Amino acid sequence: MILDACGMATGMGFVAVARVTEGRWLTCASRDQVNFGLTPGDELDVTSTICSEVRACRNSITIPDVDDSEVYRNHPTPRQYGFKSYISVPIIRSDDSIWGTLCAIDPDPQEIGPQAEQLFTIFSRSIARELDRQDELAKGRQKIAEGRASLQTERDTARLREEFIAIVGHDLRNPIAAVTSGLRMIEKRELSPERQAMLVFEMQRALTRASQIITNLMDFARGRLGAGIEVNAPAPVDLAPVFRDVIGEIEQVAGQPVLPSIDLPRALVADPQRLGQLLSNLLGNAVAHGAPNQPITVDIAERDGELVASVTNQGMPIPPEVQASLFQPFSRNESKQKSLQGLGLGLYIASQIALAHGGRIDVSSSAKTGTTFTLRMPAKPA
Repeated sequence: MILDACGMATGMGFVAVARVTEGRWLTCASRDQVNFGLTPGDELDVTSTICSEVRACRNSITIPDVDDSEVYRNHPTPRQYGFKSYISVPIIRSDDSIWGTLCAIDPDPQEIGPQAEQLFTIFSRSIARELDRQDELAKGRQKIAEGRASLQTERDTARLREEFIAIVGHDLRNPIAAVTSGLRMIEKRELSPERQAMLVFEMQRALTRASQIITNLMDFARGRLGAGIEVNAPAPVDLAPVFRDVIGEIEQVAGQPVLPSIDLPRALVADPQRLGQLLSNLLGNAVAHGAPNQPITVDIAERDGELVASVTNQGMPIPPEVQASLFQPFSRNESKQKSLQGLGLGLYIASQIALAHGGRIDVSSSAKTGTTFTLRMPAKPA
């Protein structure tokens, strides 16, 4: 899952977790789509790698294009291994020791933006935490009495990790496969203009799905590492255009019509990007689980000192026992169509964004009125 996510975020063809010491560079896990030729257990001369420099300086090294880099343009490593783009992030254990790197290369230049660098950093910390956990577990086996208390927790963690990896693998591969298949069909140039337009529409939906999966995955990983949901709200902002843009984006990929009503007469103190993400997650959930022939209604207004935003879709009601777990990570109703959030993280992330703004999200669902998710948060004008 980590290698797939990193490869997708950067476009890199070879991604690896490497054990890097003063004298060795060892492949622990790899994803090779460019025939670089390294599999788990294979080694490189550590002195021939840039990972050795990462280990020495204890900082990430990112090279979108070797030819544009004054430092690495004439470096022997890119020439030796035939790559044009590179990223490597150190895996630093809790005792401050360097264990290795999470790294990637590609024979072509690739754009490596801040979001991709952040994704590598989050995963490198996650790997370090897992290594620490394994060490702690090994020591714990020597203390049977203490180990009994933590055994169930470890089992639950292992089960959750397996489910998480399985879900990510399924939900990221599906949109990638859809785009790949569509491009192959378009390349044949035997399709009518109408069929091409339909394929482009389906590929846009797939890319939207993948983008939301990655965004929610990064937010979830950041929260598990203790950072929580970050909110940037230094001053009042007009939220109406933000919400209209989100609704417009979802309308492009939704099969149902979206009927919005927005009444926000003044600017409010809030994080526009995060609230846009919250609305996008609620709308994505409504698109996936709502009746395909019934409209989705969006009602956003300031009422009694609160910002109230509700999203309503028609369709089968959500049973009360399912409602109780909707805002938990990996909550998925498998009897329904998979949501745009895929991982079952969309509603969880939305609830955390509401909480960070001092608000909450409520849900009501019945066969008569449909399913409504409602955000309520303080409306602060200054």
